[in-house]
Amino acid sequence: MPKPVAPRECSIADALDVVGERWTLLAVRELIHGVRRFDGIVRNTGASRDILAARLRKLEAAGVVRRERYNDHPPRYEYHLTPAGRELGDVLLALMSWGDRHLNPDDPPVRWQHTCGHTLEPVLVCANCGGPARAGAHSPTGRGVPAAD
Repeated sequence: MPKPVAPRECSIADALDVVGERWTLLAVRELIHGVRRFDGIVRNTGASRDILAARLRKLEAAGVVRRERYNDHPPRYEYHLTPAGRELGDVLLALMSWGDRHLNPDDPPVRWQHTCGHTLEPVLVCANCGGPARAGAHSPTGRGVPAAD
């Protein structure tokens, strides 16, 4: 008899339900860079209009973006990140850093300069001890922890 499937509960899975599709994160990237209007987001991401519209509706429903009307006839909207949406910038920096190291190690397509004047190299650390937050440097606790086999 097959074992019942009980997926691990986790905020990663919950977050991916909202932002786990390519066009969603690329739309957030564009909003972070100040592109607010639908046509600009389409142009800079390469997403089809119908897919992008669906992704933006999902982000709005999740409280990641808000729409503001800028034209009445015809109705046109700009998209703005909420505080939750702006926090996704940290996720995108970490994803970009991974891509630079593993997919484009010789020539990253974009380099960012930090306000300190150096090339930005984001690092994820523990807020309490300052140590690196890497897989294997932590252990799960709480309701989503599965039983050992």
